[in-house]
Amino acid sequence: MTADDLVALFDLAPAGRDSFTGFSPNNGWRRVYGGQVLAQALVAAERTVTGRDPHSLHAYFLLGGDPKEPIVFEVERIRDGRSFTTRRVVARQKGAAIFAMTASFHAAESGFDHAAPAPAVPPPEACADPYAALEALPAPTRFRMKGMLDTTRPIELRPTDLTRYAPDAPPDTRQSVWMRIGGRLPDDPAVHRAALLYLSDMTLLDTALRPHGLTVYDHRLQVASLDHALWFHRPARADDWLLYAQDTPNAANAVGLVRGLVYTRDGTLAATAMQEGLLRRRMEPDQAPNS
Repeated sequence: MTADDLVALFDLAPAGRDSFTGFSPNNGWRRVYGGQVLAQALVAAERTVTGRDPHSLHAYFLLGGDPKEPIVFEVERIRDGRSFTTRRVVARQKGAAIFAMTASFHAAESGFDHAAPAPAVPPPEACADPYAALEALPAPTRFRMKGMLDTTRPIELRPTDLTRYAPDAPPDTRQSVWMRIGGRLPDDPAVHRAALLYLSDMTLLDTALRPHGLTVYDHRLQVASLDHALWFHRPARADDWLLYAQDTPNAANAVGLVRGLVYTRDGTLAATAMQEGLLRRRMEPDQAPNS
């Protein structure tokens, strides 16, 4: 998939008043990528709002989406206030809800301004391509990671520390990754917001496994996004390198929580994301309960 294909993915078809239809790329995925549903839902919500940009959204992944089926996005106009607008979006396939999101929009105004500084990391040009980490991984994990890298284009990734993928990597609660959409996107800020949201679903749950010396590519694990929240702070181009500085404050009850701060190359804080996901060890056959 190219950057142009991604823009086409965001171009939802009208399906009645406040209802839109989206489609998935033919990239071999068995389930719809969560970032795609997030971005398309935001596009649907923005189609019903005039003069205000989104500043926050909170979403839940309810069922795995089927990439062979169209997705219908139904927008509910919750509120149009003097400064804020609220929309609720439900994504459906074959009549069943697979995703729900609430988004808030805000009229631009002046006010206090501060931001946490970006961590000190090498620039993206000094960071190795993640394909370079493949040979250090055991075979099942290597194949799963390569499959992900091959099928998530036009997303480009540059981990700031490839030792994270080494078998003897020290545990850490933090991880930073450079990412961008490879290829030029239109100048429309709405496209870049959708693309940033599309990117933001990548690598978060991998950070939640880092304290345990594991990765999301480990075939012994069942990993799935449960929810996603994002706050837009300042404009950013998603086709320029963005630093995704992540940390995981907690994991318990087979669920991990991760926070991600999205910075532009010059250190401007563009967005904050939070995600909770299922982190479950698959039972070996001899550990399965008796039926």
